[in-house]
Amino acid sequence: MNYIVLDLEATCWESKNKADQNEIIEIGALKINEDGNIIGEFCEFIKPILNPQLSDFCKNLTTITQADIDTADTYNIVIKRFKKWINQAEPFVLCSWGFYDRRQFEKDCKLHKLDKTWLSNHISLKHQYAELTNLRKPIGMNEALRREGFKLEGTHHRGIDDARNIEKIFDAYFDYWVI
Repeated sequence: MNYIVLDLEATCWESKNKADQNEIIEIGALKINEDGNIIGEFCEFIKPILNPQLSDFCKNLTTITQADIDTADTYNIVIKRFKKWINQAEPFVLCSWGFYDRRQFEKDCKLHKLDKTWLSNHISLKHQYAELTNLRKPIGMNEALRREGFKLEGTHHRGIDDARNIEKIFDAYFDYWVI
C-alpha cells in the first residue's frame, strides 16, 4: 500500500462569487510506502481554462505567479502524469487535510470529462486527526502542527510545502490512520 499525501492549490478570489469555479493550479504530493518511508515527490502547476488569469488575491495567497501557470500544461495532461506517478497498479490511498482536495479533483475531472473512479480511495487526515486526538471538531493544518510541536516549513498555501507539512502529522500517527 502506498499513501499519497497531497495538497492542492486552486484559483481563488477574495469575494465568494458562486459563478467563479475554482480550478486546480498546483498539485503537491508525497508518496509514502507501507513502511512509512517517503519514496517520491510530485509537484506541478496547472494552467486553468475557465479563468486563466489569476486574481491578485490568489497570487498573494499562494505565491504562484501568472508565469508559473502560463507555462504549465492543462489539467487533462498533468493529471495523466500524476496518475502515472501514483502507479495505480499498486494499491494506494489518497490522503489530504480535509475533503476539499478530493472534491476539487472531482470537479476538475468533470470539467475535463475525465474518469474520477481513481479518487474512490481517499481519507481525510483532518477529520481522523480530530478523532484520534479527541478534539470536538477538526482543526486546520497550522493548528495541528502547533499542537504536535512541529514548525510550519516552506510557504503556506503552496501545494508541495503544505503536503510536506501534512506528512509530518501523517508520520506521527502512521499506525493509526483508518483506510
